[in-house]
Amino acid sequence: MLKRVLCAGERSAEWPVNEGVEYLRKSGSGSSINSASKRIVCRNRKAPHDYFIEQTYEAGMVLLGPEVKSLREGRASLVDSYARVKKGEVFLHNMHISPYPYAHHIEIDPTRPRKLLLNKREIKRLTGKTEQRGYSLIPLKVYFSGGWAKVELGLAKGKRKIDKRQAIKERDLKREMARERKKAKLLTMV
Repeated sequence: MLKRVLCAGERSAEWPVNEGVEYLRKSGSGSSINSASKRIVCRNRKAPHDYFIEQTYEAGMVLLGPEVKSLREGRASLVDSYARVKKGEVFLHNMHISPYPYAHHIEIDPTRPRKLLLNKREIKRLTGKTEQRGYSLIPLKVYFSGGWAKVELGLAKGKRKIDKRQAIKERDLKREMARERKKAKLLTMV
C-alpha cells in the first residue's frame, strides 16, 4: 500500500483520492513517520578506547548543500576530530567530509571548522567543563535524525596507558568467560 504524507497546511481535497493510497497527516511539531529513526553516517570507534566519556550531547550541524549530500552517501570521517567552544559558539574541527563529486559550482575545504547548534545553557555548561584540566569535547557519531544532520558529542577525559591496559584485560577476561560458558553449555547438551 502506498503512503502519501500531507504537510501542515495542505488540503487533502487537492489530491485525487486513489484506492490503495493511505493519507497520513504530518504535524508541524516535527513528529513524522521517521522521526524516531536514526541513520548513522559514521562513528568514532577509538573514542571509548582513548577517553572516559562522562556525558553526551546532541548537536545540530551547520552544513552546505554538497556536504549534506556527501554525508547522505556516508562519505565522512571522525578520525582526529574534536570540538571547541569559541566566543560562546561550538565548532567541530578536523571532521573530514569528502567533496560531493557532482558539485562543480562550489569548492569546499573537506576539513573546515563546522558550527554546531546547541542551547545556550549547554554551551555554558560545556565551557565550564572544558576549561577544567583534562576534559575535552569529542564527536562520537554523526547521524541523520528526522532529515537533519546531527552529531553526538561526548564530554570526555583522556585515559592513561594503565587505564587502557586495564580495559583490554577486562575485555579479554569477559571473552574468555563467555567462551568457557559456551563450552560448558555444549558439554551439558551432549
